[in-house]
Amino acid sequence: MSFSIPAGLEAEIDELITHYPVRRSASLMLLHAIQEHFGWVSPEAVQWTAAKLGLEPINVHELLTFYPMFRQAAPGRHQIKVCRTLSCALGGSHALHRHVCERLGLDAGAHGLQTTKDGKFSVEFVECLAGCGSAPVMMCGDDFHEGVSGKKADEILGGCK
Repeated sequence: MSFSIPAGLEAEIDELITHYPVRRSASLMLLHAIQEHFGWVSPEAVQWTAAKLGLEPINVHELLTFYPMFRQAAPGRHQIKVCRTLSCALGGSHALHRHVCERLGLDAGAHGLQTTKDGKFSVEFVECLAGCGSAPVMMCGDDFHEGVSGKKADEILGGCK
């Protein structure tokens, strides 16, 4: 297996494992740490995590595929998240998502994370971003944007270098 974890991250993971009386219980935290570092969880990372915890790879894979916050594909440099929960849906998030996808040449009807061919942008329709009072909301990286119109979305996308 050619996958390797940097020493600092492995030390962090070893520390995380000590917080659980049963090693398997640390699975989600390890997946979070790996995704935080690499941006996604690769099949090799699943194998590594399983070996680290003394599990079968299927035990880790089932978590990866069950929880929607984990990415199984590398994201683009700029990650766009558009909220689709009720308040945002009523506030126009479906139109916003469609606008962003069309602007970037992506399929607004596709499910899950989509990345532009140049790898610059990733777009995903996500559950609540906790901005219900100022819908629709979206995030670009760690930046939170409220009351996003198509025009404002274009400005946000244009500001990504």
